[in-house]
Amino acid sequence: MGSGTIPVNSQPSWHDITVTDLEPDNDLLVKHVNQMQDLLKVQKRKPQSHRTQTTEEWLKKHSLESMQLTLEDLLKNGSIDLNARNVTEQIEFTAKTVVNFESKLSEAIELYHQRIQWLLEDSRKMFGLIKGNKVGLLVDVSDISCGPRLFQFQKDLLCLIDEQLCYKKQLYFLSFGTEISSLWENPTNVSAQVLHEARQWVQELQPSGGSNLLKGLKKVFTMKELNSLILILGSCPDQSLEMLSDYIQQSTLGRKLLLHAISYECSNHVPAAVVKNLTEVVGGCYHCYSSKSENYDSSDVYLLLCESDKAKNILSSIKEIFHGSIGDSIIGRMQDISTEFSKLTPASVLPKPPRHEGPLVIQMPSFLAKTSAGWLKANGLKAKKLSLYQVLAPNAFSPVEEFVPILQKTVSSTLYEKAMMQFEWYDGTVKNVHVDPPMLYDYQKQLDRMVKMYERRIDWLSIASRRIWGTVCERRVVILVDISITNSLYIIHIQHSLRLLLEEQISNKDFFNIIAFGSDTRSWKPEMVPSNLENLQSAWRWVLSLQCNGSRNFMSALRRAVEVDLKDKDKCESQGLYLLTTGVPDQEMHAINAYVADVCGGCDLQLHVCLFDVNGFDSSGIIPSRYASPYETVNAFREIAHASNGRFHWFGKTGIYESDDISIIVSEIEKAVNYSQKCALLVESLKQHSGTQLVNQLEEDLKMMLKKETTRAQKLLPPKPTALTLARMNIKDNHEGEKHAALKTLIWRPTSAKAEIPPPQAIKEWPQSSGKKKHKSRKQPQISLSVSYIDKGKNVGAVYRKYPTNKNVRGLVPFVALPKEEEVCSTKEWLNKYSIKKLKLELPRMMFGPNCVHQKKMVASLHKKVSAKYCAIFPSVEINGIVKHLQFQSKELEDYVEQMERVLRCYIRRIQWLLSGSRRLFGIILEKKVCILIDTSGSMDPYLQQIMKELTSLIWEQLRKNNARFNLLRFAEDIDTWQECLVEATDETCHDAVQWVSKFQAHGNTCILKALQKAFCFQDVEALYILTDGKPDTSCSLILKEVEKIRKKLTIKIHTISFNCSDRRANEFLRNLASQTGGRYHRCVGDVDGQLAAHRMLTEGFDDEEDPAFPFFEGDDLKKLAQEVAKARHFLMQAKSFRLLLEKWNLDQKNNSFKKESSDSRYCP
Repeated sequence: MGSGTIPVNSQPSWHDITVTDLEPDNDLLVKHVNQMQDLLKVQKRKPQSHRTQTTEEWLKKHSLESMQLTLEDLLKNGSIDLNARNVTEQIEFTAKTVVNFESKLSEAIELYHQRIQWLLEDSRKMFGLIKGNKVGLLVDVSDISCGPRLFQFQKDLLCLIDEQLCYKKQLYFLSFGTEISSLWENPTNVSAQVLHEARQWVQELQPSGGSNLLKGLKKVFTMKELNSLILILGSCPDQSLEMLSDYIQQSTLGRKLLLHAISYECSNHVPAAVVKNLTEVVGGCYHCYSSKSENYDSSDVYLLLCESDKAKNILSSIKEIFHGSIGDSIIGRMQDISTEFSKLTPASVLPKPPRHEGPLVIQMPSFLAKTSAGWLKANGLKAKKLSLYQVLAPNAFSPVEEFVPILQKTVSSTLYEKAMMQFEWYDGTVKNVHVDPPMLYDYQKQLDRMVKMYERRIDWLSIASRRIWGTVCERRVVILVDISITNSLYIIHIQHSLRLLLEEQISNKDFFNIIAFGSDTRSWKPEMVPSNLENLQSAWRWVLSLQCNGSRNFMSALRRAVEVDLKDKDKCESQGLYLLTTGVPDQEMHAINAYVADVCGGCDLQLHVCLFDVNGFDSSGIIPSRYASPYETVNAFREIAHASNGRFHWFGKTGIYESDDISIIVSEIEKAVNYSQKCALLVESLKQHSGTQLVNQLEEDLKMMLKKETTRAQKLLPPKPTALTLARMNIKDNHEGEKHAALKTLIWRPTSAKAEIPPPQAIKEWPQSSGKKKHKSRKQPQISLSVSYIDKGKNVGAVYRKYPTNKNVRGLVPFVALPKEEEVCSTKEWLNKYSIKKLKLELPRMMFGPNCVHQKKMVASLHKKVSAKYCAIFPSVEINGIVKHLQFQSKELEDYVEQMERVLRCYIRRIQWLLSGSRRLFGIILEKKVCILIDTSGSMDPYLQQIMKELTSLIWEQLRKNNARFNLLRFAEDIDTWQECLVEATDETCHDAVQWVSKFQAHGNTCILKALQKAFCFQDVEALYILTDGKPDTSCSLILKEVEKIRKKLTIKIHTISFNCSDRRANEFLRNLASQTGGRYHRCVGDVDGQLAAHRMLTEGFDDEEDPAFPFFEGDDLKKLAQEVAKARHFLMQAKSFRLLLEKWNLDQKNNSFKKESSDSRYCP
């Protein structure tokens, strides 16, 4: 069923809309207005009918019997003759009769599938089509039924109420679990208040034990007014099937009550089986729904599928008849089929497309189509300046060659070859190119976007009438159609192809004509006529009368078109001939080529060839007058098309085989791929070149260091002090000596033989006079040490009595506290609490303090700067040209990455929130007392429906929810206010405001100044929100001055909203107006791309710093937040790269340590 389902874009003919018995909405019964109802009123949409036909009623008019589409009906259309030779009866049909019959059967099958699709939409998908007008609803609220899926169940029930039950006359709701609970005592007439109570009742449903269906049935059967009972089961009832069916039969005896049983989202097949068996016993209808399966089981769908299968079986029987295998069970002794049918192939009786003979449905193209060659002039890589040579040209230099007299020859410069990459240019020369990897990466992304655009162009060329004819680009068109006898099997295809062309591409032409040719030439009109609705319909009726006969006299039709329709071809422009054919013409191809080149030369006239399905010919069928192999036919027509600068298009039943329009796009795609590959090769060559140079430099430095080590004199060993001397050096009698003993031990160095090496700086700074302290001394660690001789020899041992407690100057990664719900505030205020700086997650401040800078000191004896001794302990990295050392551990970097990803997700969720609902267009309403100003000038007319819809959403989503006091004002030439003052946002006032908004009409100019002056007069207003699409009629500077004068008395903020405005000056004025008054500027641009980028970030992660990227937001809130996201992503990528660097450095240290230990153990005696 899924494969045969045909989508329906318009309302089907069986969808009868008649609305009766609805009480008038005088707004007196409404206490709580649903936002969707207001939106429907704004869009002026009609409600769905409550008298939609049931499937049984619908089949009374659309079954095969009622439409006379059975085999008996077909046989009635044939004529019975007596065969004189064998004295048997035979039935004869005409080809037209059978083809029409099959076409009607195909239309019937399509109609059944459309009905099935309609039944599986909206609430009908979950609950089926509800019958009757006095309906009782029994809902299973057992723990098994409602426990795990209560929210979705309530949502679907609300949908059922809004779409189907609201159009009934009376309703009665009852839920059953272990106990039963009803909403009303008796069935109640439908009204707005009743529907509101029903919605509240659904939202308050809770799981309630078991499933006592029998108790619920006993209660509902006492309501004699009901004529339809809906039973929704989500689990097996407590009672047995036999008990329930017996009780229902006894209770409904002599009563017209239709049972509609529904199995909803059951985890096993038992409830569905109970529902089916129950309806079979009592004669009701059933519907089984599960969101996990696409196979929907319903009594309505079953009836339609049975009728569709009948139609398919009849089609199969007819095809068997065409093959001469008819059986006695169908027509008894009528065994022989007429000679006319026996000669036809099955292809000749293919069913017609739906509504084949109906009038055309004209589609006016919104733009004039172009050939792919013309389209690429504006959208090709060269036109967009995306050719690789255009991109590299500013950084490409020709090799420098100069004649050297002393060498008596020309010498090339080698400096460029070392500093740049060599690249072969399009003219064969080699240039030296400076490779910029970031620039080439951006260029590759642009190429990727261009390739996607070219693929969309190919998809567009491969659908609808363009699949058959290509693009019809000229303003004056003559269509040449081959109707030779060899095309008799394809006349339906030819007619349908012409129908598509007339509907989709001819309506925007200036003049057109159609010429059909076989042995003779037939023209629709003596000359070309204007392309209007009447002429297009007349042309289609003429096409339906075409019959195939004769051979292919193409030259006659071509002369007729050139000498009659295009007799003024030298004076006119944009003229085209479109030939639809299936084989070679009667005339010789060289003669046709010469004639085409002659008549098309010197004028704007092209001949385009559309060749259909070249498959040779059937030797048992009709033999063409001239035959050529498919390869020869394609080559011949390709030459004819190219002789007139036209296009060649070859297609068949399976698709397009060759098309000049598509081929040129494919070549542009290949060119883009080639450019991208060359970029990758350039970057790879740069990496290899840079890597080789670095290795060579390191090898040279290592050799120099080894050479200096061998020539350096061997150091003298310092004198070894005794143990007692060391003890006396480390211990002093006073308290100060004990206090600083550990520190002196750490900074002490043995004396060296080389006097040039200075002592450590800490010793120089150690002695300080107590009276001349310039800086406050840091508190030293408190330690206590005792020294004594030990047993072995004269060695001295030391024992710490008190250990130092050093404080770590580097803090750990903080755990940030993020908001769980979105706060209603501006992005500036929000970032004051949750920016990276406020959360103390700025990576440079955390990792790189003043002690992390790599330092070098000049050594006079070596005449060069030498790195500090601790440089080898930490890995180093270059930050903004300064070498710094990493003092973070891998675990700390992992914690930082985790926290930064949490922050990024929070930022992105806020961006999604800002791009959703009414905030997408209006931004966030911050103040409690506001006035909304809407531009309704003439330029807003195309977007007024969208504005009204978004404004309705703003009223309910922000103003009503925040309990704001508000007013509405529209301005154009004149000004109109909703109320004279600010009013409270209650249900009644919001409903009235939506009604007022729905009456907006666009006209006149844009008087912003008058609107602002009027809005400033409202008492207690705190802020104005003004939405407009362009510059005001008055001077922008005048408005800014007048607003400044008013704000000296009243401090009112103005928030500006730019809607669909591409004028830079107008947007700048709105930005200045908001900035001057302390408000915010908002412009809804790139919301779809922003949502897509945010979704990709949340699903794909943050492995790439630049992809996906947010579009350029111009509004203040989105722009600031997007900048913070970019900053966070940059820090995140830095942290990940530092972590990889640290892991690699630790691994290298382990490997070096292992090698050193191995070498020491190898040479150890």
